Amino acid sequence: MLVSLLGRRSVAISAALALSTTLPKSTSAFGTLSPTSSRLSSARPRLSFAAATSPTHRAMSSTPTTNAVISGRPTWHQSMIRIADPSKTLPFYTDVLGMTYIDRLEFPQWNFSIYFVTTLPEGEKYALTPGTKAAHDYLWNYDGVTIELTHNHGTEKADADFKGYHPGNAERDGFGHIAVNCDDVYASCEELEARGITFKKKPDEGRMKGLAFAYDPDGYWVEIVRRRAAGKIPNKYNFSQTMLRVKDPKKSVEFYKRLGMKVMSERHFPQAEFSLYFLASNVPDEDVPSDPTSAEAAAKVSTLFQPVLELTHNHGTENDADFKHYNGNEEGRQGFGHIGFLVDDVYKACDEIKEMGYGFKKEPDGGNMKGLAFAWDPDGYPVEIIKRGGMDYGQKDVEE
Repeated sequence: MLVSLLGRRSVAISAALALSTTLPKSTSAFGTLSPTSSRLSSARPRLSFAAATSPTHRAMSSTPTTNAVISGRPTWHQSMIRIADPSKTLPFYTDVLGMTYIDRLEFPQWNFSIYFVTTLPEGEKYALTPGTKAAHDYLWNYDGVTIELTHNHGTEKADADFKGYHPGNAERDGFGHIAVNCDDVYASCEELEARGITFKKKPDEGRMKGLAFAYDPDGYWVEIVRRRAAGKIPNKYNFSQTMLRVKDPKKSVEFYKRLGMKVMSERHFPQAEFSLYFLASNVPDEDVPSDPTSAEAAAKVSTLFQPVLELTHNHGTENDADFKHYNGNEEGRQGFGHIGFLVDDVYKACDEIKEMGYGFKKEPDGGNMKGLAFAWDPDGYPVEIIKRGGMDYGQKDVEE
């Protein structure tokens, strides 16, 4: 839930974050993603979440649709960000935020590695060794959501030509942040600060009290959010959000609903001219709020163990034919890479995704790696389509 503290249509949320240096060509998990646009993405200010919900907004989940979920039980599986040095980033997400490092894939032939972390239920022991076939089997059958940390080899070394990855939140950037939930934001932030973690915003700074944004080792914003009901989730932190800005929520929400996601909450702030849509995977129908604009729906989202995809819409962008967000893969602005979904049959799923008309970066038989795809969503974000159960992607495995 990105907070803009610098005024309406701020040119940059923070000049210190608006890195514009030229970066080396960067590889995604399974291929190189090229730029799709030369335009940026904007952010608008937000008011207190106590602001009245607009009665003029019709709940997206109540909008009639004849478009069914695509075949193959699609489930949200990953959010990918590029990192400079895994020896710094992995401990931040595991030791500091309590996530579990479940797997890695090594591609020495392409000079990159990817690491997967997630929040497992408190007390659940994970005994598999990342990089082994057993860990791969666990990863590609995992029904939760992971953070995929992509490391292009060499970025960890001091290099005058590499100034780091772009964390988003500059003018017209699409990616905003990831988030973790906790019971007590103030106590958690005191502990984080004692461990040397720095902040974009502390809980008592700015107009919105009680939430914070910490920096991870690559400068990405990690929102620290309070659970509405303390004590229900025993984990100190749980991975809770990935935030993307969207141009037209009608198109974006419908796209992700066809990928099996359900609208859990909507929050509309007409005075600040923005809306938030929270979508989740693997939610039984009986657990989906009948009125996503209600206070009960907002409270439910804050107590979910699994993450939600937060789609942020700045009002009016849907009426600007030339408006487009940066998707995080353009030269000079590389940081966020993609989100990904597991499906039972990539080819069949892609046939149905193709009917939505947004096209593909990579179709299943394109490129060096057969059997996986990258579709474009309505905003030009890459959406990876991956076979549930996995396959041999050419990685170098660790012996068990």
